[in-house]
Amino acid sequence: WDVLGDSDKKREYDNPSPFSGQNPFQQGQQGNPFGDIFGDIFGQRGQQQRQPQRPMYRTTLNVTLRQAYTGGQQSLELNSPQGKKVVNVNIPKGVQTGQQTKYDNLVQPNSTMVIDFNVMNDSWFERHGHHLVCSHNVSVLDLIVGSTFNFTTISGKVVKVTIQPRTAPNTQIRLAGQGMPISDPRGPSVTSGQFGDQLILLKGTIPDTIEQGVIDAITKYKDIQDLK
Repeated sequence: WDVLGDSDKKREYDNPSPFSGQNPFQQGQQGNPFGDIFGDIFGQRGQQQRQPQRPMYRTTLNVTLRQAYTGGQQSLELNSPQGKKVVNVNIPKGVQTGQQTKYDNLVQPNSTMVIDFNVMNDSWFERHGHHLVCSHNVSVLDLIVGSTFNFTTISGKVVKVTIQPRTAPNTQIRLAGQGMPISDPRGPSVTSGQFGDQLILLKGTIPDTIEQGVIDAITKYKDIQDLK
């Protein structure tokens, strides 16, 4: 206001002396209290904004439950600035639906690829977090007297399962460590070495044919229980 309100100072401001080499009222950051502000906004910040951004790509990958168990690689065909490109992606062991994994320099140098995983349902194993659940039909007679059966886990391992006598229908048998791998947060190529459990739900069934002697024995036992 001191400059603009004085005609001589305003004229000197508009027409700086050719001998001074600079406007006496524009003394850089020392004389101008706004120098740091405008210099920061239009100078350093402007340079940061002009820096090239890192190319970012994103896609969704469908994998089977067994792929999520074993991990491994999956081929993807992507559209890049250089055209179509086939890349191999590491599937994290134990990956879950909605999990995002970042891959650097996969499509091109100095680029980032983010993959959203979708684990599809399995016809036999039902997933509950890190645990797996299956139903197994067993005769009510085997539930009463006890029995054994062979169960094949998701890893292909055959486990001999024992049913204790007097087991109620819908009882769950737990196979510790036979569920899904627990993924490691450090990355898709790192495994934690930990696993969930396999739960087997025993579904009681009635045999199609039962010998008459068995029926008579059950009837006799039932009569005794009714009397009690």
